Amino acid sequence: MGWQSAGEGYEIALVGGRVTARAVTGRAAGRQLKTLPKALRDHPDVDRLRRLAEWLERHEAACVAQVDAWMVSSLPVPTALLARVWPDEAWRGVLRDVAVVGDDPDEVGFLRDATASGELRVVNLDGETVRLTAPTVTLPHPVLLPDLDDVREFAAELGIVQRVEQIHRATWRKPEDVGDQATEVREFAGGSYPNRFRLAARATALGYRITGGYATCQVRDAGRSLEAAVWIGEPYWDGDSTTGALTWQDENGRSVRLREVGPVAWSEGMRMAAALYAGRTIEEGGNA
Repeated sequence: MGWQSAGEGYEIALVGGRVTARAVTGRAAGRQLKTLPKALRDHPDVDRLRRLAEWLERHEAACVAQVDAWMVSSLPVPTALLARVWPDEAWRGVLRDVAVVGDDPDEVGFLRDATASGELRVVNLDGETVRLTAPTVTLPHPVLLPDLDDVREFAAELGIVQRVEQIHRATWRKPEDVGDQATEVREFAGGSYPNRFRLAARATALGYRITGGYATCQVRDAGRSLEAAVWIGEPYWDGDSTTGALTWQDENGRSVRLREVGPVAWSEGMRMAAALYAGRTIEEGGNA
């Protein structure tokens, strides 16, 4: 968006997501000002730009959340849809350099462009720009990538920085020796907080939902919807609180045995439990 007149000898524009002014007359003409002049602070055009900036911020956050949901769920996304939203700067900024796969799940590439005809252009792991014309693509969860370390190394060589945490997302792989009847993981249980509010606030800040006494995250894994949950304490308890066990439930609220939890649901559940545990109170002289 370009500069527009705001009267009073100034022009205004959105620069870096904030309303900025510059003088159009005098010795400072053309110079961008560090702060808005007092004469412009209540100007209707400034107010309009502020509201536009707020909307753009919400829109960008919604784009990030949607792409993250596609990645976590590994749902097929129509290439025509990606091509349609690509001209939008917010969508393009989030989608660019996301790892995608087409018909061949072993052919991973980083998204670089989308044409109006629905064709995607990606950089594959050989460093070549290739076309993807498949009707749909998936944005794979990193735990599903067999050569994740190689993908990360190649991304570093290209200087790729992703807006959605994908290839550098923390991952956990399920041990092979989980018990046949086991239904919970206690690796990150026992993280102490001074009160439940602090623990719930951390969960919310990390993007997790609070349902009753649990922090939860919904994951779609291999066509099945599961909810990972970590106990954080009774809703109205105002005393100290500790993280509890990690469990999974199906769509009907039934407990799922660990051996039935898929790789993405396992990794995302462990990621949530680890993040909550990391915020615990560590007493002086205690173990980190």
